[in-house]
Amino acid sequence: MKCFFSAEILFLFGLGFLPFVFMHSDKIIIGFDAKRALCNSTGLGSYSRTLINDLVLAGRAEQRFAFNLYSPDEGKAELRNQLLKDGNLNFMYPKHKNIKLWGSLWREKYVVNTLKQDGVRIFHGLSGQLPAGIKGKGGIKSIVTIHDVIFLIHPEFYNPVDVCIYRQKFFSALKQADKIIAVSQCTKRDILRFGNMNASKPIVTEDKIEVIYQSYNKVYDNAVSREKQRELKQRLSLPDKFILNVGTIERRKNILLGVKALNGVNKDIHLVIVGRSTPYAKEIETYAQKHGLADRVHIYNNVNNEDLNVIYSLALMFVYPSLYEGFGIPIIEAVAHNLPVIAAKGSCLEEAAGQSAYYVNACDGKELADVVNMLCENEDKRLLSVNGSKKYIERFKGNNITDRLFDIYTHII
Repeated sequence: MKCFFSAEILFLFGLGFLPFVFMHSDKIIIGFDAKRALCNSTGLGSYSRTLINDLVLAGRAEQRFAFNLYSPDEGKAELRNQLLKDGNLNFMYPKHKNIKLWGSLWREKYVVNTLKQDGVRIFHGLSGQLPAGIKGKGGIKSIVTIHDVIFLIHPEFYNPVDVCIYRQKFFSALKQADKIIAVSQCTKRDILRFGNMNASKPIVTEDKIEVIYQSYNKVYDNAVSREKQRELKQRLSLPDKFILNVGTIERRKNILLGVKALNGVNKDIHLVIVGRSTPYAKEIETYAQKHGLADRVHIYNNVNNEDLNVIYSLALMFVYPSLYEGFGIPIIEAVAHNLPVIAAKGSCLEEAAGQSAYYVNACDGKELADVVNMLCENEDKRLLSVNGSKKYIERFKGNNITDRLFDIYTHII
């Protein structure tokens, strides 16, 4: 009888009470929307992977947290493998992850039930959205990172249907989130401006928003050997002297200005553009051919982090004439490689590189060319710019960011 009773208790404990014990374990379980981390090689994907890895590393010392990554499918193996192998890091997928429509519905709404069953205390939406119905569900607190609201500021750069979808997700996240993370002061101002526009009473207040800057992938701190430089230069047929631009090759990024600036700089200096291609890339190629610049403009897609690290190390300087950004992580990566930065005025880019970088009118190719020439000819100004920017980006190191996030996680529960 005694053995039967024990077995029965174990059976009931295993089936009925396991979720209760899991929820009351000694670790705080934080869930993340990990779709971008597993599917996007740049942008939101890079932000998500870097942040998750920084949090895992920082959390190892005290072992207070466990991290669940929720994604509608397994994504890309090469991106999944960039995340740290750790006992406190768990990948979570829906039962029918091979059915795309179900995966999307699960991420948008039904993941909330899964979070409750898993004992998640905090859910952090890393790409500007939260699942519907999470507010007040099972005691789960929610945080959302909003990177920008460019779809509201410059809707002309987006498909109208996408603008409607992004708009709906933006306002839903504002209403549901217990805390909002903005990646820059510029983004915080934009959230307050557009989030409360035409509202009879404020949807979001200033004290609900925390500005926490982005960190950057540690691979860009790695020294690059001359052997690796020679190998990559030969493999990609890189020019001897080039200015560099990194980011999705789309109209908003405005890198056509960099092509136009080539008309005013020495002919031995080329422009290398690295990023995911869009129809805008064809416009760049057409302009270059028409103006005799085709042999000086080099476009590369699908470049991995290791190769990009080498490309940064070979560049003369970095140009980023984007018309509007929420932050601009490639600027920090460039500064980490001792490159002087020339960026466009008008959004958040001064926050990314500080006052030691150079800022130009986003429509003035001659001004950009003049700054390129000055930095090529004046080594003292080049060094002053690099050293000042290097000191400035210390604030974007991972530890500072994870400490602030852990404070928010702890405070919110």
